[in-house]
Amino acid sequence: MDNQRNLIMAVLLTILLIFGWDAGVRYFYPNANKPAAVQTAAPDQLQAQTSLPGADPARTEMQTREGGLTNPADIALEARDLETALNPANRVPITAPGLSGSINRVGAMLDDLVTNRHTATSDPESGPARVFSPAGTPAQHYAQLGWTGQGVSLPTAQTVWTVPADAKLTPTTPVTLTWNNGSGQTFSIEYAIDNDYLITARQAVLNAAPAPVTLQPIAQLNRTDKTASVDTWTLHAGPCGAFDDAVTFKPNYEDVVAAGLVPNAGKPNWLGFTDIYWMSVLVPGKGAQSSDFRARGNGIYLADLFYQPANVAPGQTLSHTTRIFAGAKESAVLDRYEEAGITNFGHAIDWGWFFWFEKPIFWLLMALFKTVGNFGVAIILLTLVVRGIMFPIAQRQFASMASMRAIQPKLKAVQTRFKDDKQKLQEETMKLYKEEGVNPLAGCLPIFLQIPVFFALYKVLTLAVEMRHQPFALWIHDLSAPDPLHILNLFGLLPFTPPSFLGIGILALLLGFTMWLQFKLNPAAPDPVQQQVFAIMPWMMMFVMAPFAAGLLTYWITSNVLTIAQQKYLYARHPQLKAMVDKERADVAEASKHAK
Repeated sequence: MDNQRNLIMAVLLTILLIFGWDAGVRYFYPNANKPAAVQTAAPDQLQAQTSLPGADPARTEMQTREGGLTNPADIALEARDLETALNPANRVPITAPGLSGSINRVGAMLDDLVTNRHTATSDPESGPARVFSPAGTPAQHYAQLGWTGQGVSLPTAQTVWTVPADAKLTPTTPVTLTWNNGSGQTFSIEYAIDNDYLITARQAVLNAAPAPVTLQPIAQLNRTDKTASVDTWTLHAGPCGAFDDAVTFKPNYEDVVAAGLVPNAGKPNWLGFTDIYWMSVLVPGKGAQSSDFRARGNGIYLADLFYQPANVAPGQTLSHTTRIFAGAKESAVLDRYEEAGITNFGHAIDWGWFFWFEKPIFWLLMALFKTVGNFGVAIILLTLVVRGIMFPIAQRQFASMASMRAIQPKLKAVQTRFKDDKQKLQEETMKLYKEEGVNPLAGCLPIFLQIPVFFALYKVLTLAVEMRHQPFALWIHDLSAPDPLHILNLFGLLPFTPPSFLGIGILALLLGFTMWLQFKLNPAAPDPVQQQVFAIMPWMMMFVMAPFAAGLLTYWITSNVLTIAQQKYLYARHPQLKAMVDKERADVAEASKHAK
């Protein structure tokens, strides 16, 4: 089997795997992980924004892979609103290694958080990436705790809570907000924060009245879809969670809008909203009863967590603890939280069906990065490791190809002799292979072994926040994004951005050129149609791969260069095979000349 056919098959299978697997699963199992209906209460008294449920008007915002505001008017309004909303007089500051921000005394909302480890854009001076924004701002996204109950005065989104004047939330200093309803009940919320992205909230109520009261603690996330990442076949952005120990990346925002309310079946382990790089989720403590996702209209969505209602006797205190994760989906951090007891939290990154292979590739890439300090160099070293592991297989491939070339005269004789008897032809062909000790499929193995590596690297580059905004060299400032230089706009000199399928950059051009060189080293196809396919394939792949992450193209280009070097080396080791290839190319060229 010719190397060209192997390469074409590998390319097509890789593209099919990347784009087709999830689509196929969704087609054949459209209701997989869809939650069944259960009855839940609606904690409307928590709402700072009270849009009614129902179908949203058409959204005009352009969602991106990273998420965040894209409308210039919204971006300007967000900046102005933050100046007003983040008034220090009503704020409790938050300072921790992973997060900074403040707690709003109005409503005791956790509505101002930025990450200290990740910048808003690839510009190091762009400031920290924002996770939470106050209610009413274009990027609205916050967490809030509260209670439902009958015959008792409850705190609302407008309640102003009391806190010590010098309060400051740090990993060593928790903060407690209190409110007395004047009827004998004192409500309190104590916030504590760790060094990463987890905030622990203990909500309690002390009943000092002479009669018992019945209360149900609730917790809620509220966010807009204006800042959501784009939701694709292979990368989910939207509601997610773990229920009865099983992680689900369902439903989509559209599903929630269509239903108005989507209850979650099973015991909630954690639930919330995920983007490609960021996540906000509620992790319930003991006593969690149910949960749901709701659409509030105007692009606002809720994740609700309900605890069991309980009677609070006079002189007794009812308390529940909810942990809130808000930050970057760093794999090592999520794994540590899972080890600390949060069920399947490491799977909050949507690695997909092949996580068992993708995570080792990710770990190896991270280890190489820690060694060399540059992710582009780490990708090149990863390619060297992969090709080095497969080199013995490649040697056997070349030996098999030499054997196949050597028996071509015998094979043609068999094909001529039994051309009218397909069954006999197949039997005699297999007999010939067995007698000569030739495996026609041996040449395919190295190609097939590279497919899972390529797919794993694709997922790592598009999912791992550790890859976000990682520079390589020269003009490549973000390996997780496509090549920023495009030939059609003269590398940025002309004031327009070509569409993605025409965004041919230097990396895509190098990919096509190295693939063309690789084809040139292989035997020429005798069939004119195959010759045309092989001539077009490198440049077609140049267009197909141009919109992909620069890191993925770096891997493929490096792999092509190493394959070319490997072929030259093995041709030097097998001169008889090189002579066969040269002769075949000359014969094909001569035949083509006469055909004209």
